[in-house]
Amino acid sequence: MGKYNLHATVAFGLEAITKRELIGLGMENVRVEDGKVRFSGDEYDIAKANLWLRTADRVLLEVGEFKALSFTELFDKTREIPWEEYIPEDGNFTVDGSSVKSKLFSISDSQSIVEKAIVERLKENYKGVDWFEKTGARYKVKVALLRDIATITIDTTGESLHKRGYRKRQAIAPIKETLAAAMVMLSFWKPERPLFDPFCGSGTILVEAALIGKNIAPGLDRSFVAETWDMIDPKVWKEERVKALKEIRNDVKLNLLGSDIDRKLVLIARDNAFNLGLEDDIAFTIKDFRDVDLKDDYGVLITNPPYGERISEIDEAKELYKDLGEKMKDLKTWSIYVITNHEDFEKSYGRKADRKRKLFNGNIKTDYYQFYGERPPRE
Repeated sequence: MGKYNLHATVAFGLEAITKRELIGLGMENVRVEDGKVRFSGDEYDIAKANLWLRTADRVLLEVGEFKALSFTELFDKTREIPWEEYIPEDGNFTVDGSSVKSKLFSISDSQSIVEKAIVERLKENYKGVDWFEKTGARYKVKVALLRDIATITIDTTGESLHKRGYRKRQAIAPIKETLAAAMVMLSFWKPERPLFDPFCGSGTILVEAALIGKNIAPGLDRSFVAETWDMIDPKVWKEERVKALKEIRNDVKLNLLGSDIDRKLVLIARDNAFNLGLEDDIAFTIKDFRDVDLKDDYGVLITNPPYGERISEIDEAKELYKDLGEKMKDLKTWSIYVITNHEDFEKSYGRKADRKRKLFNGNIKTDYYQFYGERPPRE
């Protein structure tokens, strides 16, 4: 069983957190680049990374990396890759591409060249095959050209890792599960501390916190495209799932509270928690945050409040921020974490953040404002 070069793709700003996750999972040669974290691993590590990564989008298997200044060079070096070791005769492969600051700037041409090279290589190894039916397992190949270096990968994940599988009732979530998990991991929250989301919506932040608090692998309830590949024995996935199930901390009891004025979203949030067996750990209430009673008990507030797009909505959002600041100002032991794209959030909130970190909520550039409360006394 050999080692592979692997990439965990991430949203900009989350690379360091994903690196920390990979190191915690025992991966080797972990190193950060913009938008991804490289690491080395075998088949078990492919399964483990897909099952456990909370803040990454995909796990890619690198099959080749080389300089390509011409389409001839791209074709020849792609054909040298032993594609028969990855793609079977009936493999359903497609090719995507990207190009940044490279001489080969035409993405469609690069995709076409790479696909042609793969076909030619497979024809050499699958004798007598002139046409590939592509009826089998899916293989999504990507050729990424960056400063004339072509990196060719195959996606092992399938649907993005933010699709955990616990959303049985669909709602338009204003925040991805991966970013919600990162917000929790960037906070001072620990399983023994209360956690409150005053604008909980469908409960993404609180559910992700519960998965972290109970050490539940976020990918347990879903499948991955690499599970259908011949190159990875099905027992690998089964063994990693069994290990992940044994790691769940059912003995941990959490104190998580979410409030929102949208009844429909709160009902969806309750369903999501129920689907994961977390209904005893997360309480969702249909209530304005101003009316929620909080104790000064070293709690943590993590939230993604409404941003507002039109002028009237922006003014309304600023009023919410002001009221949130008023509500929390006397709770000296609470730590507060708010993500928003409002550059004057601190002015509305009425306090300067102890730290702020640039993150992307989808395509929206945001700041993650962090206000630190008093630390709990050591036991």
